[in-house]
Amino acid sequence: MRVLFAGTPEVAVPPLRALLESRHDVVAVLTRPDAPAGRGRKLMPSPVATVAEEAGIEVLKPAKPRDVEFLERLAAIAPDCAPVVAYGGLIPRAALDVPKHGWVNLHFSILPAWRGAAPVQHAVLAGDDVTGACTFQLEEGLDTGPVYGLVTEDIRPTDTSGDLLERLSKSGATLLVRTLDGIEDGSLRAEPQPAEGVSMAPKLTVEDARVDWTAPAMRVDRLIRACTPAPGAWTTFRGERLKLQPVQLERGRDGIAPGEIVVEKNGVRVGTGSHAVVLGDVKAQGKRAMPATDWARGVRPEPGERLGDQAGPA
Repeated sequence: MRVLFAGTPEVAVPPLRALLESRHDVVAVLTRPDAPAGRGRKLMPSPVATVAEEAGIEVLKPAKPRDVEFLERLAAIAPDCAPVVAYGGLIPRAALDVPKHGWVNLHFSILPAWRGAAPVQHAVLAGDDVTGACTFQLEEGLDTGPVYGLVTEDIRPTDTSGDLLERLSKSGATLLVRTLDGIEDGSLRAEPQPAEGVSMAPKLTVEDARVDWTAPAMRVDRLIRACTPAPGAWTTFRGERLKLQPVQLERGRDGIAPGEIVVEKNGVRVGTGSHAVVLGDVKAQGKRAMPATDWARGVRPEPGERLGDQAGPA
């Protein structure tokens, strides 16, 4: 089939590469406009745009997919199908109606669980044991369309959202190609999603990623892993923001107040609403990321000093 691929971030690159190596003909790519990146905030193309340009494929970067110029170009390209992976914008009805076989979304959850922009982050935050990826027919509703197929993936105790997305982008790439194969040869039909088990996964904000040290240790652990790498978990120390990488859970270490810092030879422990956790790497404002022991050696926390006592700058 002639396909137009829609996607933007790094997680969409494995599915695009899989389609480029498949029997299907990727005739164009739709992605978000170039965005500022790096210290110089220079405008940079998306990871998907970079791969497409290297492959010599036409790249479309409308400000919004309802722009008249994009809709006209889409009609001229006349793709048979439009697979979508983390594009980052709503596809309007005028565009949904163009491909003969519609738009097929690869979504990183087991629908109808975790509909929305951050399914993997919410699965980690909720403590789910299993997640997965689905291919489904895109509709105007939020991730409500009938499902073609799915793959599952166990969530390991130390998995971050980044770890899971890396694995799901690869298994999901295979699923997406199989789905397009089945649509083309008529062997695959989409099935409506169950009415039960619906849950929503809105994008996690920077404020959502702030650690509440009065929460139980397990909640702290899940929040930090869910927000790694983005939006990035954080707390404050002496009024300044401190970014946090995943922590280590410690059973039975009580007697430390929530947020209280205890520096020991082999680690830096912080109290929570249940028991202490051991900090992993941290990153203070204007500094590089470093092991918590190195950070503590530099700042020398006073006895009883705590994380999260002050709001700190944005």
